[in-house]
Amino acid sequence: MTNRSFLWDLAKKYFTAGLIGLTISDRYVSVTAVRGSSMYPTLNPHKKYSDGFVFDDYVLVEKLCLEKYKFSRGDVVVFRSPDNFEEKQIKRITALSGDWVNLSFPSDAVRIPNGHCWVEGDNVSCSMDSRSIGPIPLGLICGRVTHVVWPPQRISRIISGPSNRVEWSEGGAI
Repeated sequence: MTNRSFLWDLAKKYFTAGLIGLTISDRYVSVTAVRGSSMYPTLNPHKKYSDGFVFDDYVLVEKLCLEKYKFSRGDVVVFRSPDNFEEKQIKRITALSGDWVNLSFPSDAVRIPNGHCWVEGDNVSCSMDSRSIGPIPLGLICGRVTHVVWPPQRISRIISGPSNRVEWSEGGAI
């Protein structure tokens, strides 16, 4: 009888811990892997280490900003792709509702509609962002990136502000 009671108590504790963990990751904070080089050098600056293993950065995503959609220019955010809802992307907000964005030609400018933002990757040449898909609805944003939490040598806070843009030539970073 004690063995059955022990297993029941253990199952209740794990179930409770799982519900608490799910609630925290759904409402407050979660961890997301960063894939690709569109946010280089802010995220994934060293794709290959000396031992040959490939490590992606894992980042902490804060979700309290979603309550009132309070974002600032320079925030790094995770959002669902407008083209494929299952895909998440990480980019930097460069313009908010009502701002004007200059495109590649000096005479071309776009005004960001209400409830939208303009996002761009820090690595201009390797980023599919608002320059190709247009303004992003704020409702697609899943949270704001606050810290790099993995790998251990990269643990740091993500600073909101102007991007650390990198442009690439065929030989590497310019």
